Amino acid sequence: MKFISERLIEQAAELLDVSDESYEQTVEDMEKEQPVLLSYFFTENFEVFTQSEKEYLFYLMLVIWKATGLSGESIPAITEQQLSQAEDDNWEKLQGVKGKGFHERLNVFFDKYPQEDLLAFVEDALAEEEEEGAPLVTKEGREALFISLKSAIDCLAGSKVVKGQ
Repeated sequence: MKFISERLIEQAAELLDVSDESYEQTVEDMEKEQPVLLSYFFTENFEVFTQSEKEYLFYLMLVIWKATGLSGESIPAITEQQLSQAEDDNWEKLQGVKGKGFHERLNVFFDKYPQEDLLAFVEDALAEEEEEGAPLVTKEGREALFISLKSAIDCLAGSKVVKGQ
């Protein structure tokens, strides 16, 4: 898969934010093209998150999916097995990390990762705070949300990426 640049990510977010209809159409398209990925975010695993975390997670997933689609490449439908394996691998990798802070603990995922801009987008989005000072996500939920989105990126982008194309 081609490298998904920050420009494509911003373009995807802008397309989603144009109107409610655009957002809803993206959800419908995802339901047709990636039903397993869409249903993943509605499983019981996500019941532990706050409602605002679940909504934000879903929005971030839509941006990621839309950005990968803007690359112009066809993305095969993700299977439950692929998603489960990616999630298990990511949790295993995180378990071996000794860092204490959120950003420090995530460094392990950036080493030679072919979709660095997508990963940075997720890291930055989960570290942001709303204008009123209330966090978009809880400190307790950040790592789990990151792992979920990283697993989706792994499946969408695959491992065959050529940076700069």
